[in-house]
Amino acid sequence: MKTLVALLLAGTLSVAAFFQKQEKPEPAELVLKNGLVYTLNDDQPRAEAVAVRYGQIVFVGSSSDAKKYEAKTTRVVDLKGRVVVPGLADAHYHFAGVGYREMNLNLEGTISLADFLAKVKARVAQTESGKWVTGRGWIETFWTPQAFPTRQDLDAIAPNHPVYLTRADGHASVVNSAALKLANIDKTTANPTGGEIMKNQAGEPNGMLVDRAQGLVGKLLPPPSAADLEKALLLADKRSLALGWTQVHDAGVGYDQINLVKRLYEEKRLKIRLYEAVRGPSADTQRLLKEGPTIGLYDGRLTIRTIKISIDGALGSKGAALIENYSDHDTNGLLMYTPQQVMPTFKEALKKGIQLEVHAIGDRANRSLLDWYEEAFNEVPMIERVSREDPRWRNEHAQIVHPDDLARFAKLKIIPSMQPSHAIGDLHFAGSRLGPKRLAGAYAWQTLIKQGNVIAGGSDAPVERGEPMIEFYAAVARKDMKGFAGEGWHPEEKVTREQALKMFTLWAAYAAFEEKKRGSIELGKWADLTVLTGDIMTMPEADILKTRCALTVVNGEVVYDDLKK
Repeated sequence: MKTLVALLLAGTLSVAAFFQKQEKPEPAELVLKNGLVYTLNDDQPRAEAVAVRYGQIVFVGSSSDAKKYEAKTTRVVDLKGRVVVPGLADAHYHFAGVGYREMNLNLEGTISLADFLAKVKARVAQTESGKWVTGRGWIETFWTPQAFPTRQDLDAIAPNHPVYLTRADGHASVVNSAALKLANIDKTTANPTGGEIMKNQAGEPNGMLVDRAQGLVGKLLPPPSAADLEKALLLADKRSLALGWTQVHDAGVGYDQINLVKRLYEEKRLKIRLYEAVRGPSADTQRLLKEGPTIGLYDGRLTIRTIKISIDGALGSKGAALIENYSDHDTNGLLMYTPQQVMPTFKEALKKGIQLEVHAIGDRANRSLLDWYEEAFNEVPMIERVSREDPRWRNEHAQIVHPDDLARFAKLKIIPSMQPSHAIGDLHFAGSRLGPKRLAGAYAWQTLIKQGNVIAGGSDAPVERGEPMIEFYAAVARKDMKGFAGEGWHPEEKVTREQALKMFTLWAAYAAFEEKKRGSIELGKWADLTVLTGDIMTMPEADILKTRCALTVVNGEVVYDDLKK
């Protein structure tokens, strides 16, 4: 013991490194062996086994050397050749939304308007007359023709129920006439700032509400109860862990949800790590700015240090803010805030050491955001900032960027937080929305990396399905799940497999200020591990989509086990 104390005081070895060098180290609690371990540690890129104790990695090496960590109390897992990667992290996720998707009418995967209407009609038949019918997940670009549904479509199947159905991206909803009537929306109703009530040729609302116009009806929906939210969080935890996620960056919540999350952690009912961003500008934002960050509660499972703001809409629903008009719509989208409205929050966040993550999709929104970030940096000198480190402010999505603005990310040290699945879904309509010229700055992953950026990879679930293998495949293939890419989709912007793995591990950890604690498999880091059924680093692209999670470990605890299947 004296030897160990001396070593620690001298700062020459971590506890984990010390134990790895001993003849008879203290037994591990968990040993994974006979696997193919991709560590993302340049000094030891491959291994066969990992040993875990007290929630940390204490050994990485060969299966034969791992035996000295085994004892009667050790859980030893024979991986039988399966692949181990650092615990996967989704850097843009809506945790409760994933749970609610499991609870509500899920319209993902509808292949036509008729299919969509059939699913809604079935839910109407199960719902008491006059009660709301709600759902989410439809994407009209997968239909033929690629046209938004209308209130008349819904009126035909739901004349006696108000209906509110949100597009997958969350930035548009279609409602029926009953819902419009309840909200007092007619041809004279003005568009709210940052929103659009779409109309037909006669000037009548056609049922489509874009961005802030959704709130005109959405405010009438029965709010979910505390019990509903708890159920959603637990369902999201279960699904996320089963997919191999060990952490998600939860993009935009309130303190009501955070307080419930804390209780569930205290009751040991939540297992995943949550990196929470408070949605703003709001009273919750002001609370975070006043109280400051909360970092690493519950063995590092909960951190609250970020503000999430959305400044434009989505490309699919034609609300993303563009420099020039849409090629297929007589508008250039919507900016939801002016710089005067958000700059006080930006400056205060910089002073208080609060991270910002701001949703920007269109090229006008991305240029505006970079301008606003730069203005805040210039106006708040380092001496006024609580933290002297890089604030690691983030641009969430960064989907359509003017080529002139791409180099500004590295110059300003702004982290592009991007979702590969958006690109393989959007490829079916982005060309018609933007025209070929603007695709040059669309989903420019490789360009941004070569310019010196790290990309935090996410899924934006439940906007997308939120499955890590879909995201990894999309990043390395840049094709849809049937292998289609289409002409002019810039295949040079796809990433290597190592880059893709870093997007969902080490680079996501960096975006959360946690790269020294997680994101790679090396001594002393948190024991967050994802075990996969196949070698995604070498297998054919199409086989990546067939790969599944076999085991998930968070903080040394096996939280999902499917090894026997």
